[in-house]
Amino acid sequence: MILFIKLFLAHLIGDFLLQPNKWVLHKEAKKAASKYLYFHVVLHFAVTMILLWNIGYWKLALLIMVSHYLIDLLKLYANPLFKNKSIPFFIDQVLHIIVLYCCAYFGNLWEHTLELFQQLDWGLLTAIVFISFPTAVIMGKLLENMSVQLEMDHKSLPNAGKYIGILERLFVLAFIILGHWEAIGLLIAAKSVFRFNDLKESNSRKLTEYILIGTLLSFGTAILTGIIYVNT
Repeated sequence: MILFIKLFLAHLIGDFLLQPNKWVLHKEAKKAASKYLYFHVVLHFAVTMILLWNIGYWKLALLIMVSHYLIDLLKLYANPLFKNKSIPFFIDQVLHIIVLYCCAYFGNLWEHTLELFQQLDWGLLTAIVFISFPTAVIMGKLLENMSVQLEMDHKSLPNAGKYIGILERLFVLAFIILGHWEAIGLLIAAKSVFRFNDLKESNSRKLTEYILIGTLLSFGTAILTGIIYVNT
């Protein structure tokens, strides 16, 4: 486990702390011809060796460096194919982490992976999945007839309400599992403060009632899910 942690830390340092934005822009423009691409992967090799502090790991660090180069090169050429630039970024990071995991547990990769799956808390995983997008869809259906009656005269970020709801439900579930019910009250109070200005400016009773019903449904679903998980 400590080997994977060190490799992951080296990745975080090399990819985020020690990679200036100048390097990123130059790589995107020049791709394989960018000198900073090679500086970047060599830096990864150096940071990995420093954190491992064992010359015997040089082959491992070299393998990580080469794979990092190939994955980054693939991302640079795949970037123009995506309108949403966050997609290739996350694919790139997932591939890096998979490589680090395979390197760290090369000797017993299958056994360790199988053990991880066996240790998964499937009840918790199901609860997390349920209160995310499925609950968002269910709430959308329940509130559909109310939402068409609202006159929205202000702009908001696309799907912002959905993602805010998902995040708040995840927080509520975490608070229940940790036994901090009082934190749920603080979360409701914080959301009320942020919403107060919108409600004050709109001066709409329908909007106020809609937000209140939505909030209670969201928190209620998360609380009920948390109670079921804790007691099963």
